[in-house]
Amino acid sequence: MKILVATEKPFAAEAVGGIKNIFAEAGFEVVLLEKYTDKAELLAAVVDVDGLIIRSDKVTAEVLDAAKQLKIVVRAGAGYDNVDLAAAKAKGVVVMNTPGQNSNAVAELALAMMIYMSRNCFTPGTGSELLGKTVGIHAYGNVGRLVGLKAKALGMNVVAYDPFITDAAVFEKDGVEKVDSVEELYAKSNFLSLHIPATEQTKKSIGYKLLTSMPKGATLVNTARKEVIDEQGLRQALEERADLKYITDIAPDMKDELAEAFGKRFFATPKKMGAETAEANINAGLAAARQIVDYIINGNTRFQVNK
Repeated sequence: MKILVATEKPFAAEAVGGIKNIFAEAGFEVVLLEKYTDKAELLAAVVDVDGLIIRSDKVTAEVLDAAKQLKIVVRAGAGYDNVDLAAAKAKGVVVMNTPGQNSNAVAELALAMMIYMSRNCFTPGTGSELLGKTVGIHAYGNVGRLVGLKAKALGMNVVAYDPFITDAAVFEKDGVEKVDSVEELYAKSNFLSLHIPATEQTKKSIGYKLLTSMPKGATLVNTARKEVIDEQGLRQALEERADLKYITDIAPDMKDELAEAFGKRFFATPKKMGAETAEANINAGLAAARQIVDYIINGNTRFQVNK
């Protein structure tokens, strides 16, 4: 079996070493394609591989067409909208993610973003504290839950909304208040931590109406996907409410326009930083390698996302 690790943004050296060891123990060959700048390089590299590990790299229908022997793709991370799931399914290629491996890194960043905005982006002036404030968690998955638990440790009140979790006990055991609608969530939140995926149902779902329903001085924190934000609605809300703030780990299309118009009330990281820790990098890479071995040898499809 031949496995390709294709990463425009390479894994840490320790992760690469661990990945190689996992595949060597299984008797698999592993090849690396790192820091590539042309899609043609990826198309050439996938021609004869059985498995593929990626990070934010795009696996399109064109890539899948070129990968004649491909059996499995693992996205080292939680999100997988950079893979054409339908095309993969049509070709019988299993697609997996590595849920939970980056969760702590993203959760810590979300809290850091809240502090950054509440302290005037670390510029002179009187800021505010997180203690006693309410943070809303929009989607209570691996990352959302960790944000809530860490926020509680800082003395914050935590409310959460997740339409896919109907058992209130899931929230109660964490000391988190479950709300029954997205409208109620935003209306109660001084800080709103966003963790929804980009789907046909969620794209551009966060906009003017929800943002202007938030309390005075509220901050929206986005470590999820830029596509879920209605950028025109966001701009209108920021224009009408001089107290609202938006901080994101995914630069919006209107980044320069928003930065010029709203100053310290808007901030976008220079590049996506949620999973950019040594620990998350290593955890996700090793998990991806283990999942490929487990699938090829044992047929384990536990983390398949294109069933």
